[in-house]
Amino acid sequence: MKKFYAYRVAFILALMILFLAACGEKTQEDVIAKLEENLEEMTGYKAQAEMSMNTGQEEQKFNIDVWYKQEDFYRVALENSLDQKESQIILKNEDGVFVLTPALDKSFKFQTEWPDNSSQPYLYQSLIKDVLKDTEAQFESTESHYVFKTKTNYQSNNNLPFQEIYFDKNAYTPAMVKVLDKDQNALVEVRFSSFEMDPSFSEDDFTMEKNMTSSEEGDAETSAQPQASESEELAVLYPLYTAGAEIIEQKEVELENGKRVILTFEGDRNFTLVEERNHTRPVLSSPQEVNGEIINLGHTIAALTSNTLEWSYNGIDFTLASDELTREEMIQVAESVQGQVAK
Repeated sequence: MKKFYAYRVAFILALMILFLAACGEKTQEDVIAKLEENLEEMTGYKAQAEMSMNTGQEEQKFNIDVWYKQEDFYRVALENSLDQKESQIILKNEDGVFVLTPALDKSFKFQTEWPDNSSQPYLYQSLIKDVLKDTEAQFESTESHYVFKTKTNYQSNNNLPFQEIYFDKNAYTPAMVKVLDKDQNALVEVRFSSFEMDPSFSEDDFTMEKNMTSSEEGDAETSAQPQASESEELAVLYPLYTAGAEIIEQKEVELENGKRVILTFEGDRNFTLVEERNHTRPVLSSPQEVNGEIINLGHTIAALTSNTLEWSYNGIDFTLASDELTREEMIQVAESVQGQVAK
């Protein structure tokens, strides 16, 4: 009889342990509720991450520094690991949305709903909103992460329909994001190295003036030298992807401080590509107004309107214009321009 009671007690204890273990494991609904709570209660955050992109001809890597301050203030600094002097900043404040390239004294002001108009793999609230919107999101709990697989909303790139989001189990903050193509290959990967909730900010951290001038102050020795964009000969770059068109004309126009090259392509889709060396303007000159979208080409950030795509890279200003290329084709052409030098 004593043996029977001993077995019974052991059995009850085992059931209790299993029950307590089950109670300790969060469900998908529990995790979503906690993410929503973080979204509602946080006053801001600072995060650092590395983003790898395989959407173009070559892999591109960026160091990303993200600042967010309630309500709707953003500063996203993207530093190309191979070309730090042309780092760019996406800035959102009470005056609008800007893309700044401090080293080239260039700034664009966008008429856009960024970041709400598209998925943003390096923004915490964008990741949470994607989880909340996808009623068919898949959920998995690993040893150290809660993992969601959701649909994405990339209006300018339909080739990236899914993402896997890894949230830290203790803090419910993002640890890694993999953006997947239709074949489940990870073409974009963001790995967070730090994430600080509710940090303090200086009053002018989100002003255009501070973000355009701080780069120069921190690199006075470099800025004292003549910039490569003002002294080097223009090396013409050609797109590897042309949407079935072929180059029929290359025209050079002499400018006061260099030259402009106009490449004309004709075929299934006609387009024109214009290239010229960037020449700096006064740092605080008025930004160029753009009624369009912010597009990450992998090697740089571009401004997309209905029929033009503008960007700067390696000291060269590019303008791609076409009434016939689709939005995705324009982006593909632009992505393929990097690295293909004069024939």
